Amino acid sequence: MTVRRVVPNLHSENPERHGEFYGLLGLEEVMDHGWITTLASPSNPTAQVSVMTGDRTAPAHPDISVEVDDVDAVYEAVRESGAEIVHPLRDEEWGVRRFFVRDPDGRVVNVLSHR
Repeated sequence: MTVRRVVPNLHSENPERHGEFYGLLGLEEVMDHGWITTLASPSNPTAQVSVMTGDRTAPAHPDISVEVDDVDAVYEAVRESGAEIVHPLRDEEWGVRRFFVRDPDGRVVNVLSHR
C-alpha cells in the first residue's frame, strides 16, 4: 500500500474565512464542494488542508483524510484488525471511494482513493 497524501480536516461554520487566512500562508483553493474546501500549495500540491462545515454523506466529521492507492485492501486490513468502522466503504458521487475508521484515541480517519 502507498500513501499518497495526508490532509487535516478542520471543522468550521465559516470556511471562507479559512480560505482567506490560509491564502496568506501561500495556499490556494483547489476544490470547493460547498461543504468542504481544500487548499493546497501551488509548489507542493500534496501539502493541503481541508475546511468543512460537515460531511455531506457520512455520520461523522473526519479529523484527517489519508489517500491511499488501494482503499479496498486497507479497508479489509482495518476491518480484520477489529477497529471501529464509522462509515462503510462506498463510492461517492465526487469521484472517491472511501470509508471512515476510528483511531485508538477516538479521532475519525477518512481513508480514500480516487476512482
